[in-house]
Amino acid sequence: MLNKIIHFSIKNKLIVGIMTLALIGWGLWSATRLPVDALPDVTNNQVQVITRAPTLAAQEVEQFITYPVEKSLSNIQGIEEMRSFSRFGLSVITVVFKESVNIYFARQLISEKIREAEKQIPKGVGRPEMAPVTTGLGEVYQYVIHPKKGSEQKYSAMDLRTMQDWIVVRQLTGIAGVAEITGFGGISKQYEVAINPDRLKAMNVTIPEIFTALEKNNENTGGAYIDRKPNAYFIRGVGLVKSFADIENIVIKHQNGIPVLVRDVAIVKFGSPPRYGAMTYNGENEVVGGIVLMMKGANSASVVNLVKERMKTVEKSLPDDVQIEAFLDRTNLIDRAINTVKTNLVEGALIVILVLVLFLGNLRAGLIVASAIPLSLLFALALMNLFGVSANLMSLGAIDFGLIVDGAVIIVEATLHFLSEKKSSGKLLQPQMDEAVESSAKKMMSSAAFGQIIILIVYLPILSLQGVEGKMFRPMAETVAFAILGALLLSLTYIPMMSALFLSKDLQHKRTFSDRMMDVFQRVYAPLLRRSIKIKYVVITIAAVLLITSLTIFKNMGGEFIPTLEEGDYAIEFVLPQGSSLSQTTETIMMAERMIRRFPEVKMVVGKTGSADVATDPMPPEASDLIVILKPKKEWTTTKDFYALADLMREKLNDIPGVIAEPSQPIQMRFNELMTGIRQDVAIKIFGENLDTLVAYANRVSKVIRPIDGITQPRVERIDGLPQITVEYDRARLAAYGLNIEDVNHVISTAFAGEVAGAVYENERKFDLVLRLDSNHRTSMEDVSNLYIPMSDGNQVPLSQVSTVSFKTGPAQISREAGKRRIYVSFNVSGR
Repeated sequence: MLNKIIHFSIKNKLIVGIMTLALIGWGLWSATRLPVDALPDVTNNQVQVITRAPTLAAQEVEQFITYPVEKSLSNIQGIEEMRSFSRFGLSVITVVFKESVNIYFARQLISEKIREAEKQIPKGVGRPEMAPVTTGLGEVYQYVIHPKKGSEQKYSAMDLRTMQDWIVVRQLTGIAGVAEITGFGGISKQYEVAINPDRLKAMNVTIPEIFTALEKNNENTGGAYIDRKPNAYFIRGVGLVKSFADIENIVIKHQNGIPVLVRDVAIVKFGSPPRYGAMTYNGENEVVGGIVLMMKGANSASVVNLVKERMKTVEKSLPDDVQIEAFLDRTNLIDRAINTVKTNLVEGALIVILVLVLFLGNLRAGLIVASAIPLSLLFALALMNLFGVSANLMSLGAIDFGLIVDGAVIIVEATLHFLSEKKSSGKLLQPQMDEAVESSAKKMMSSAAFGQIIILIVYLPILSLQGVEGKMFRPMAETVAFAILGALLLSLTYIPMMSALFLSKDLQHKRTFSDRMMDVFQRVYAPLLRRSIKIKYVVITIAAVLLITSLTIFKNMGGEFIPTLEEGDYAIEFVLPQGSSLSQTTETIMMAERMIRRFPEVKMVVGKTGSADVATDPMPPEASDLIVILKPKKEWTTTKDFYALADLMREKLNDIPGVIAEPSQPIQMRFNELMTGIRQDVAIKIFGENLDTLVAYANRVSKVIRPIDGITQPRVERIDGLPQITVEYDRARLAAYGLNIEDVNHVISTAFAGEVAGAVYENERKFDLVLRLDSNHRTSMEDVSNLYIPMSDGNQVPLSQVSTVSFKTGPAQISREAGKRRIYVSFNVSGR
């Protein structure tokens, strides 16, 4: 078989030449379509189910939402792992499927089960939704929107957020490969009816009455049309509110023939929903940001380039004194990684070519063998595109040109040797040259093919890896296998054809530098070989001692899964004491940003506190991510060590009382959290039912492992200690006043969380019309106690008369895994 291929290639040079040109075209075309990223996407095959329930505490979120949804999803086939957490106002369930399950099929199954679970969730509590189809590498582009110098006072956080929602997001939507654009920080705009409870009591008006009035006085309708020849007149009833005045003049009810209007009991103004996230910039002020999430499997380099191109249009749509600025751009990391690969490939190729020319002693032969390098690489790129292997540091960086040219070297060297052994003089004719190349190639091809097959077999165990290990290392093995396969095919076809055409047909052999160099090596090697054979037992003993010594050293060496990629920027996890408010966290994070900015290596600092709108990376209000964007390394002055600089920043930030600062990197942190639900490198999980017992055991574990060398300060997952204002109802008093708990809960929810009573349209922009207490009456426990609850007879009673209102601490978060409650103790590895 191999001999026939060699014979065909030498006899049909034109066909092989055309096929070589086709390979070049296929490889170059594939290179333009190949997914490019900095490293393989090792995120497991998962779907997140997110439910927002703004009025529920962690216990109720677990009971009413998380548990029913988990129970429904647990029957789906193909699930490897299911974990969740329940937090005030938020439930996030992560379902991990086997890698063989198609992600869209998995989402379809979950969608069906969610509809079943909704029947078990109390009405109006929350609606489960699936997160976008993205991965740990999905956050490809992040940006901030802020006023330019001198215009800081011109635009409020609400103005900036409105620009983000209605200008930026709308223009970025629809880009190929983009799954979602989610906003972060700022203040969402609402039309707010802010109730004054004192006026409410004086006018004898209740919150439900205002809500009903707002609902019934804000709508448009139609009445078909009237046919009046020659025209048809369409009937349109216009009743939507358009301004503050329209809302203020809505009639709530009549008392003694006098209408009570909304303006009599409330102030209509712009308001905002409760905030669960904020974004700060360089320690100067709050800004608004956005995160572009990439579709799973998309080409990140291509997606980011499309986003950056669209951003040019977005910038023209914003006011001249407002700036949109990227702070995390995946192309920077990709460019650094690909440039590293390019440098290694080019340098490796040049070294191999130099060695080939030197040792073969023939420039033509060296160039023929060297030409197999780019052709094999193009073949590998074509198959990578065909089989969906991305180009990254792991895949392309693994190519070894020494392995690739092995077969070609054997064929060409055998041909040169065959020609040098011929006794005749003069030049060979082309048929004679063809016969000489074919004869030598056939003799050596079995050995060359066998050697390359052995190399391929070495990579078979890597191809069998599964899970995270498989996703990390399989691209490397596949790329090398593709390149070696291409080199083998070229050795059978292209190399014999080129050797027959371009190797010198002159049989007069002249001694070259290569011959003289090999003579020197032979004079050194031959005596050494003979001496080694004489003392073979000594040589074997020395080899055995070296082997045992190396095994002992290897056993005591530290190890890690893979060297950490220097992403070029930091993501510092910044955590305040449990229960810290969003405003307190924002104030502290801005102070931390100013401290970080003092390092001359820092270009920009952005703080992301709490959760984004699409809570794919949900954090509580006391937790922040400090994204530290660094200058090029050549401009560093404090230290040139990437990790040493991170340690200096951690020491600086830990000077802030009550704060835990843990440096990491943006992608590394995201991978850790998505794959395991935990951001640190190592975690110890404890399962149980009672939350207090879990906390006690976790604290004991933390105390035990703290003295271990090489770990950072252990962190216990914060699941308790959340301060709450608790309303405990007195059922006897409720019965005496003729009240029921549902109506009271509705009043509390509307008064403090707010309830949407309709919408206000500004041309095509839509904003919620929300009813809640004025912010001046939502500041203390007394405001809760003094809230008036309407009774069926028209009177009102303070909430404190039918319940006990008090401060208590409760669970901040309830984590679950495999259907059980869980807590973890986590840490990073440092210095080992």
